[in-house]
Amino acid sequence: MEFMIIILVFAGIILSAMVKILNEWDRGVVLRLGKAVGVRGPGLIILIPFIEKMIKVDTRTIAMDVKPQDVITKDNVSMQVNAVVYFKVISPMEAITKIEDFYFATSQLAQTTLRSVMGQYPLDDVLEHRDKINGALQGILDKHTESWGIKVTMVEVKQIDLPKEMQRAMAREAEAERERRAKVISADGEVQRSEKLAAASQMLASSPSALQLAYLQTLTEIAGDKTNTIIFPLPLDMVRPFLNAANEN
Repeated sequence: MEFMIIILVFAGIILSAMVKILNEWDRGVVLRLGKAVGVRGPGLIILIPFIEKMIKVDTRTIAMDVKPQDVITKDNVSMQVNAVVYFKVISPMEAITKIEDFYFATSQLAQTTLRSVMGQYPLDDVLEHRDKINGALQGILDKHTESWGIKVTMVEVKQIDLPKEMQRAMAREAEAERERRAKVISADGEVQRSEKLAAASQMLASSPSALQLAYLQTLTEIAGDKTNTIIFPLPLDMVRPFLNAANEN
């Protein structure tokens, strides 16, 4: 009985070493006596017990967070920057045989590349042209990881942390810029207002009847307020005939 149990246990060990099942997104790099002989999967995989072994590789896109890095920009501004790198294994054989740990290696390369690329730009470009920086990071990482069977599909700079002093300086600069724009808009409004008033004065000067209508309209608007006392002056045209008659006598 004990002998049968030993045989069953040994058979289970043999079976588990020989039969593997891979998911749709997994691939298995098979090593035979230490030599890579091919990539198998997905589905049912049969291995030669104690002769072959399999290293499983996930071929789905991996989102890797790059921890915050201390960066000095081209104009000597210190900051902390972190990013996220999206990559996937396109050649499981190279990812296993060309690099010891492709995930760790990609992470380290992303950190050094992030510091290097960000240091090539002044602060204004870092804040305004993230797409350009993301593209530069993606191109450099993809070029260096290609020999590892890795494809870097996208890099995104997530957060930029500036020193408190720089944040306050930028806030003052933004406030000054808003005040400048407000003053420019106000000045433009005054110029347009003066142009309209000049045009209106010329029109009224050339038309006495229009001047009288404007005068009456102003009196109507003033009369709407019951608290005002209005002294109504007689138009000079109405008084002039009497003045002329008095001069003749």
